[in-house]
This record gives sequence, C-alpha cells and structure tokens, in this order.
Amino acid sequence: MSQNHRTLLLVQKMVKTPPLKALSLFNNFTLQGLEHTPQSISFIIHHLLSSNLLTHARSLILKLLSGQISLPFFNPSTLLRQLTQLNSFPSSSRGYLFEAIINAHVQSRLPEDALFYFTHMVEQGLVPGSRVFNNVLSSLVKSNNFEKAWWVFSEFKDRTKLDVYSFGIMMKGCCQAGDLDRGFRFLVQLEEMGWSPNVVIYTTLIDGCCKNGDIERAKRLFFKMGEIGLVANCYTYTVLINGFFKKGLKKDGFELYEKMKGNGIVPSIHTYNSITNDYCNDGKISSAFLLFDEMRQQGVACNDVTYGILVGGLCRTKRVEEAEKLVNQMKGDGISPSLITFNRLIDGFCNVGNLDKALSLFNELKSVGHSPSLVTYNVLLAGFARAQNLAGVADVVREMHERGISPCKVTYTILIDAFVRSDEMEKASQIHSSMEKAGLVPDVYTYGVLIHGLCMKGTMKEASRLFTSMSEKHLEPSDVIYNMIIYGFCKEGNSYKALKLLKEMSKNGMVPNPASYGSTIRVLCKDIKWREAELVLKEMIMSGLTPPVSIYDLISKAKEDTMLKLKSTLI
Repeated sequence: MSQNHRTLLLVQKMVKTPPLKALSLFNNFTLQGLEHTPQSISFIIHHLLSSNLLTHARSLILKLLSGQISLPFFNPSTLLRQLTQLNSFPSSSRGYLFEAIINAHVQSRLPEDALFYFTHMVEQGLVPGSRVFNNVLSSLVKSNNFEKAWWVFSEFKDRTKLDVYSFGIMMKGCCQAGDLDRGFRFLVQLEEMGWSPNVVIYTTLIDGCCKNGDIERAKRLFFKMGEIGLVANCYTYTVLINGFFKKGLKKDGFELYEKMKGNGIVPSIHTYNSITNDYCNDGKISSAFLLFDEMRQQGVACNDVTYGILVGGLCRTKRVEEAEKLVNQMKGDGISPSLITFNRLIDGFCNVGNLDKALSLFNELKSVGHSPSLVTYNVLLAGFARAQNLAGVADVVREMHERGISPCKVTYTILIDAFVRSDEMEKASQIHSSMEKAGLVPDVYTYGVLIHGLCMKGTMKEASRLFTSMSEKHLEPSDVIYNMIIYGFCKEGNSYKALKLLKEMSKNGMVPNPASYGSTIRVLCKDIKWREAELVLKEMIMSGLTPPVSIYDLISKAKEDTMLKLKSTLI
C-alpha cells in the first residue's frame, strides 16, 4: 500500500472521530512513518474550527509556522494563503480560520504577516472582533512600527470591532513614540464615542507623560481620575511616584507614597523597588535597608531587582564587602544574581582598586551561564585604566575581540583615558582616530579626557585645536573642559588666552571654579596686568566665591612692581 493511500485512509478515519481524537491521530502521523499533506492539514484545521476549538487550531498553525509540522514540497505560507481564499473554506468557519491564522502570526512575532491576513479578512467582508484587531495593533506597536499601527487603526476602525483597549494600545504607542498630544487626542476620541476611559487608560497616559518628562500633565490626569470617580491602583501610584523621582521631586514622590498607603493600597514589589532605588541614589542606605526589612515583614517577595538596587547602593558608597555578603544572602534565598547585579559588584570592587576580586567575579558570572555584556567589559576596562594597568586593559580588549563584541563610544573614551593616565598621549590620539574611523562621534567627555591629557603635557596648541573642533561638531564644552584648558594656558603663562576663555565662560553662563580664577589672576599679575587682575577678582567675588588672602597679596605686589618700574623709568 502506498504512503499516499495510507494517509488518505487515516484522514477518512479522522472524519468519523471526534475532533480531539482526530487531532491525536493527526499528531501520530509521523510515528506511523507518514508525511502530512495539504489535505490532512486542511481537514484537521476545519474539524477543530467547526467544533469551536480555536486554541487547538491556533496551536496547530503555530507548529506549522515554526516548522514542527513538515510539509515536503509544500510551503506553509502557500497552504495558509490557499486556505484563506474565498470559497476554499466553509463560510461558517472562515472568520474563525482568519482569527486563528492572525493570532498565530502575532504569537510568532510576525506582525506584517498578521496584518496581511487581517487585511485579507476585511476584504472578504468579514468583521474582525476587537480581540484580533487589538492583537494586530499591539504586535505592530511592540515591533516599534507605530506609524503602521496608526495607519491600521485609521484605515480599519470603521470596518472592525473596537473596544476601550484598542484606544489604550494606540495611546501606549503614542507615548512610546514621544507623541503625547496624539495620545491625548485618542482620549478625546474615546470619550466622543461615548466610552468611559478606565484606570488602565489613564495609567497608560500618566506613565507616558512621566516617561516623556511632562510631570505636570501626569499630575492633572491623576487628579482628574479622582474627580470622575476612578480609583487609582498600585501601578498608577507607582508610575507617578517614579515620575516624581526622575524629575527630582522627592517630596512629591514620598507624599504620594504615603497617600497610597493611607488609601489602603498595599505597595507592590515595583513600588518598593522604586522607593529603595531613590534612597540608594541619595546615599540613604540605612533607609533603603529599613524598607527592605519592611518588605519581608509584609510578605512581599524580594526579587533580583531589589537585591541589585541595594548592591548598587552599597557599592556606590564603597561598602563592597557588605555588597558581596548581600549577594551571598540573595543566593541563599534561591535568587540567582543577574548580569546587572554582577556588573554592579564588579564595578564596586574596581572602584576600590581590588581588581583581583573584580576578575574573580567576572569569571564567576561566566561560570554560572551569563555572557559578559559590553557594560561588563567597560566596567573592567575603567578599573584597569584607573590603576594604569595597560596589560589588564589589553587582556580585556583581546577577550572582547574574541567574543565579537564591538567597542562603543564609552569603550573608546575609557581606552583614551587609560593611555592619558599612563602618559601615552600618542597612543591616546591613535585611539581617538580609530574611534572616528569606526563612525563613532566623540562626545564632550571624550574631548575632556583628551584635552586634560594634552593640558597636563603642556601641548596647548593641540589642546586648542581639539577645543575649537568641538564647536564644528556642535558640541558645547563643559565647565570642566573650560577650567582644564584655562589651567593649561595659565601653566604655559599665556594670560591673554586664559583671560579670553574666562570671559567666554561667563558669557556662556558658566561659573569658573576658584582654581581658574586664581590661576588667571596669578598669570596676569606675573605679566604686571594688575588692572585686569582686579577685574577678574571683582568678578570672582560677584560669583559668590571667596578669594584667598594670597590673591589680594599678588595684586598688591603687582601694583607695587608697576610703580617701581614707573619710578625707575622716570629717574
């Protein structure tokens, strides 16, 4: 008996059995040495859909798309397109067929294919349900194709079923694209259609406002929720608390946190992590650990993020041994440290100069299955650079190359800094050239590192060239760079250029540091330019700085020297 004949007999047997039994027979095809055919697949999909077993049908289509069901000499896409042709499938099941195919493509992260079948469905006069429409919109938004999602919404909103969540998905897309105004227009449109926005809709917009820095708009939305009788949930409070913290509005954030608890809403792990993170950023480690204890008392399970935040806080205050103990406690609680937690701990040990421990942790993270990221390598490179350990720098760069990890702007800047610290300016300049050849544009910090090295070496001509080239690249020098180059010119004894840059700083709204004022006054006095020195002194006092007594003495001596020279000339 031929294989095709055996397959046909099995399909005929499947026709006479209930759908789930038929599916079991279908799944056993390969065990019997048979190959699936377009006919066997078409039949089982129809059998499942006609029995309203949509989930099973979608699962089967997913297997088809992923290659788990093989079709010799036949492309799955071709089969699905044939199935969706008009009159190729019973009209009673055609809508279900499209929904199963569309949802399977969404689940397979193939948004463009999902959209193709959605469009085809509408063209056949079928009306997609809101769930399938929302799935298509959501898949496009998640794939960063918001403009396509906008087109789909505009094109099909009158030919499909909508619900509140359709608008919510589009609002989220608007917020992610940074287009808050368009997001608010969706809110108005939703209300004009007679639907009432729910807590999820408002929370989506509040979150979008916070992430886009419009905290005032977020606050107005939050208060409007209360006015129309909507009760903010834990997530709503948390996103607004985060928004306050990111804007530096600590007081508002903590007041909202207390209001949340006062309203009987139990903080979630995300809320606790947000507060803990703020404490750690402010160096309030004791407060962070009190909150950590509260979480455990409240029965809120701490996660890797919680431990990672605390580890980072301890490392920033150079309490690295305590941070390591916390990581061990974390392991004891059955939580594996993430790569981020390892990176923070490695950075902590690098910052205190314990490179051996940092390397030990680096090897440990690899042994537990983590792949070092670019951040990991940058942390190690910065540690070796600070220690002026060029051999260590070379080893890290070699491993990066072996793993196929390309350096970024930060990596190049760290390498430049490593050679600057080791007084190898020629090599630092070569790295700078390599960076530009790689198509990476140096930032203000990169220029600062290079200019610092050149100023220390007294190579002011090259430092000036780099300083001037910043404006050509539309980069504004920071006050640190200005102060650095002023120091370089003062060290060279060039009072004219030092004074010129000092004036330029003030013109650009920057306040020179005491060293820049002091150095400029000293070099002016050395050139017997006491009048200019007095003007600089006056500006220094007006900027709120208190000059040391030695500055007054320098100007007095410069005046005396001028008078003596004048007298000697007259005599």
